[in-house]
Amino acid sequence: MRLKIIIVFIVFIVSLLLGRVYYLSIISNEHFEELSQKNYIKKVYNTASRGSILDRNGKYLAVNRVGFSISIKPHLKSKKNFKNVEDVARLIVQYFPKFKYEKLLKKYQQLDSPYRHGLVKIVDYIAYDEFFKYYSIFNSNENIEIQSSTIREYLYNDVGAHILGYMGKTTKEDIAKDKYAKYYDTSGKSGVEKYYDNVLRGTLGYEEIKVNSLYQKIKVLNEVKAEKKDINLTVDIELQKYIHELFGKKAGAVVVMDSNNGEILAAGSYPEFDNNIFVNGISHKDWENIINDLNHPFTNKLINGHYPPGSVIKMGVAHSFMENGLGRNYEVFASGEIELGNRKFRDWKKDGHGLTGYTKAIRQSVDVFFYKGSLIVGIDKIHDTLDKYGFGHVTGVDLPNEFKGINPNKAWKKKKYKMPWYMGETVVSSIGQGYILVTPMQVARYTAALTKGELLTPHFIQSDKLNNKKQKVAIGKRELKLLQKGMYEVSNHVNGTASKYIKSKVKVAAKTGTAQVVGIPQSEKKRMKEHELEYFKRSQAWLTTYAPYKNPKYVVTILVEHGGHGGSAAGPMVGKIYDKLIELGYIDDK
Repeated sequence: MRLKIIIVFIVFIVSLLLGRVYYLSIISNEHFEELSQKNYIKKVYNTASRGSILDRNGKYLAVNRVGFSISIKPHLKSKKNFKNVEDVARLIVQYFPKFKYEKLLKKYQQLDSPYRHGLVKIVDYIAYDEFFKYYSIFNSNENIEIQSSTIREYLYNDVGAHILGYMGKTTKEDIAKDKYAKYYDTSGKSGVEKYYDNVLRGTLGYEEIKVNSLYQKIKVLNEVKAEKKDINLTVDIELQKYIHELFGKKAGAVVVMDSNNGEILAAGSYPEFDNNIFVNGISHKDWENIINDLNHPFTNKLINGHYPPGSVIKMGVAHSFMENGLGRNYEVFASGEIELGNRKFRDWKKDGHGLTGYTKAIRQSVDVFFYKGSLIVGIDKIHDTLDKYGFGHVTGVDLPNEFKGINPNKAWKKKKYKMPWYMGETVVSSIGQGYILVTPMQVARYTAALTKGELLTPHFIQSDKLNNKKQKVAIGKRELKLLQKGMYEVSNHVNGTASKYIKSKVKVAAKTGTAQVVGIPQSEKKRMKEHELEYFKRSQAWLTTYAPYKNPKYVVTILVEHGGHGGSAAGPMVGKIYDKLIELGYIDDK
């Protein structure tokens, strides 16, 4: 019995030993072989040059300007070898004084490390023409490596600045959002440069190379080429340039959009700035000029400008009246004001407009019509209708960090301010004042919805793969026709608020808006004219339009900051933009 126990014990020990031998020789061998492969096979990633941005007709808007970069060998930090780095820094400063000797040395010291096996780039870019005449001098230095380099160039300078956006150094924040960003020196910081950053980078390439214990390349085992990817925008640069010149020194925004598919032919946030100033890092002086400008050129007003819409909202409010009990035949007698409690809410026309229905209310922008109707319908139902037109939501346009605006109701105010909603707030909301805030892109989208009863997604990218879903706006055909007739008469009836100002070869439907920046005191008996006010106290001027009236194709929406009356501030521009669309072949004037 004792012998059996000893034999079993010996067999158990032998089995353990054999199992361990098997594990070490067979199973773990595969694991360590894989680790060994990683030790001597190195994967080196490489990138293509950034994709170009082109307009809808193939004209280049943003390209890469070719030049050279200067790199130095690594591991030269020792006292004995650092003299080589200092010599290179002196050489660079001698021929290119814009670089600073101390900064070059500091950059090398920051980037070099015992674990670095690649070159240390201390100059990212010098223009081809500027550098080439000294190429042989630098190339003959054994510590220097000259490589081709590119830098972003915006060919039209400040035209379309907020659409295109600009580039900047890739940061830790960029890498945290996208692990592949670490392979790129620069990333898009605004506009389509940021929104389509992943596309414009192209596809990442790599080499699998065999290296020795010193990480020196022995052999290339596999290679995948990086590929450049361009993008085409829906923008027509000729139209974009024309509007840029037309807008001049005014502050505001313009959107020209295809009302059938959401393509944006031109859009501008003014004043604009030259994106090229960001390419090499913006100077302190240029930055101060931008951020201290009271017209806020750095804000993309197309999607980040929050404005009260004024009277351009009235078609949406009228729709709310019609679907909430006040049918197509609803009329009011519009005197010059209404009284609510101890407060008077005045019409823009002191003596009033008399008997008014929907068409006249839109044509002559009759405030009292909307005051009275809103008190019957209420803010919650008005909110629900405006919600269908996209107010209080982002439009989904392909630009980063879009604001959604404010489409208020009772619940919103309760949550925001812990206060109840007052009837007077309903009255001012009905004419686009009070808490309601919109962006020019939202107003353009809403105007397009008024042409066919469909809410589109505005977009700048030109792509067959784009899935632009159309969201139906629940409105009857006769109701929609009534709103459209009112807009037609705004610009074509003798009493229309824009008829004196819009002159075009094509029939235009329109709505003006004048959104107050400061309130008018109740004690003010005679309203001051806009030109009599201080500039920054003047109203925001809106004009949103579509054309041709019978077969709508395009929307033109204009906001002029502190422009006063929408018709006079923007009407002449609208007419010229539609005529330019005819000239460029987008609209047939026959």
